[in-house]
Amino acid sequence: MFESWSYEALQIYWWVVVSVVGALFVFMMFVQGGQTMFGIAKTEDEKTLLVNALGKKWELTFTALVLFGGALFAAFPLFYSVSFGGAYAVWMAILFSFTLQAVSYEYRKKENNFFGAKTYETFLFVNGTVGTILIVAAIATFFSGSLFYLDSYNLSTWQSPLRGLEAAFIPFNLSMAVAVFFLTRVNAAAYFVSHIEHEELEGRVRKSAIKSTLLSLPFLLFFLASLFTMDGFVLGVDKRVSMEPHAYLDALLRLGVFGIGLLALGTALIVAGIYMLVFTKTKRAIFATGLGTVLTTLSLLFAAGIGGAAYYPSIYDLQSSLSIYNSSGSRYTLVVMSYVSLLVPFVLGYIVYVWRLLDSKKLSLDSIKNEHLY
Repeated sequence: MFESWSYEALQIYWWVVVSVVGALFVFMMFVQGGQTMFGIAKTEDEKTLLVNALGKKWELTFTALVLFGGALFAAFPLFYSVSFGGAYAVWMAILFSFTLQAVSYEYRKKENNFFGAKTYETFLFVNGTVGTILIVAAIATFFSGSLFYLDSYNLSTWQSPLRGLEAAFIPFNLSMAVAVFFLTRVNAAAYFVSHIEHEELEGRVRKSAIKSTLLSLPFLLFFLASLFTMDGFVLGVDKRVSMEPHAYLDALLRLGVFGIGLLALGTALIVAGIYMLVFTKTKRAIFATGLGTVLTTLSLLFAAGIGGAAYYPSIYDLQSSLSIYNSSGSRYTLVVMSYVSLLVPFVLGYIVYVWRLLDSKKLSLDSIKNEHLY
């Protein structure tokens, strides 16, 4: 099957696989968003409800993150070596925050916990804020670029002493990160409403979605305005990189239904989900906001990787920029890994199965008395 595909087709296929997994990971980060919302609980029991609702899903977020990183490593090893080898400070900070998350869920309610539950709740808040902002800022460099140089032997040299942390101080990257941060809170609110049976708490959760939406608007509008008007790192016929105006808007339009179409549909679904969450009593807003998040993220990743641009551009040296064509594994590697990629639907099916299984019984103050507490 895959043996008959051209090398370029295999490279495009793998970017699509990476994009799908990455989009699902962005949606699953509603767990991180929910970890910043414990303040809406007025009692310890209400907080326990929120923590346990998220505790049932945080491992699925880890599954999506590992799958995303694994797909990038398998298909585009040069990106892995350049980014993780050069921008190691930002990636270590991200991984440390996710380690704090895992420890916190396991130890928050352990007996003889001498740190106390508050300490682990603080760790969860750090993962939900710092972890989310740093990982999205790192992804935003797919459009804004990074400071690295790649020599003729594919040996990279990072040109910033901050080792990737500088990404969080670029206005474009930060606006995207903060906009996504508030989106994770909207998705978390929709998830809480769908999974928790507590009328008073539900009302406060729905109100929090209004605040998150309003707070996200300035950052979202700045990000979109910048994305549609900024110069981009475009590949020429000879695969050399040059700067062109409004490159990413052109890429979205060029991709058609897979670019501007997915972006428009995803945005419409998010808006519809927010409306359902705020102005109706439905508990199914998570399906609209969740699918909208996935489609919107897909459109942006498609524009970065297969819209005619370098997906990991270098602002230090344009020709060091990485595209799907100069950073992928060999044709043989991609063919073999393409057969392995056929297992991805099973992994996604596992996530859906576990999700439905864990959500078969709604959480309430009575039900958590007989359950394992996070």
